[in-house]
Amino acid sequence: MKLLFDQNLSFRLSQRLQDIFPGSNQVRVLGMDQTDDREVWAYAKANDFTIVTQDADFADLSLLLGPPPKVVWLRCGNQPTPAIEKRLRDSLPDIAALGSSATAGWLEIY
Repeated sequence: MKLLFDQNLSFRLSQRLQDIFPGSNQVRVLGMDQTDDREVWAYAKANDFTIVTQDADFADLSLLLGPPPKVVWLRCGNQPTPAIEKRLRDSLPDIAALGSSATAGWLEIY
């Protein structure tokens, strides 16, 4: 499973999590930092990414448009990159279950 980190999350997450999420990337690194949410959604869908965000808008898009892509919604507030990395590593079984679910569109991580 590849993760696409939203612009409000550090590009370092995609590098630090390559061991468990190979091929992950971040929207700024892709030159999409000024891109609206629907374009990010379309890119993630076309390139088989799961979006990771702190923004409720992507969960809303999931309700409106349905997956794919899937969304990991970080509801833990602003935290240092290592803390977010730990949350994602600790949530690996839940993220994997999201990826294999035929019906789930997003996962909330607190």
